[in-house]
Amino acid sequence: MSDEIDNTTDEAAPSSYSSSTPAAATNRKAITAPGGGVGRRKEAVARVRLVPGSGRWVVNGKPLEVYFPNKVHQQSVAEPFKIVGAEGTYDVFARINGGGTSGQAGALRLGVARALNAIDVDANDQHLRKLAS
Repeated sequence: MSDEIDNTTDEAAPSSYSSSTPAAATNRKAITAPGGGVGRRKEAVARVRLVPGSGRWVVNGKPLEVYFPNKVHQQSVAEPFKIVGAEGTYDVFARINGGGTSGQAGALRLGVARALNAIDVDANDQHLRKLAS
């Protein structure tokens, strides 16, 4: 038996890990046109409209911070915008029915991702499909 230690695995390991969302990987400016999508999760259904604007969220007639006071849900529903690099470029109007808060947040997130994908399929499809998996 040799007392030699194999250090090759240490060289391949990254020095740090991050849970942050990667930067948008688009090479061109995002299209800002209106669009819509439907998201479903568990028993919740979200109907979403995106309109070019300043980033305002209205969910069932209330601001996002009032409808989803939990910061985790707020970050979750806004993640599709971060992935495609379109933060603050659309106003979001959503109607959500059924389910609990977690299911509603998931349905809204999927509805936003589908609406962004419908607006610019060529630029967003690859990035948003990674989000869905």
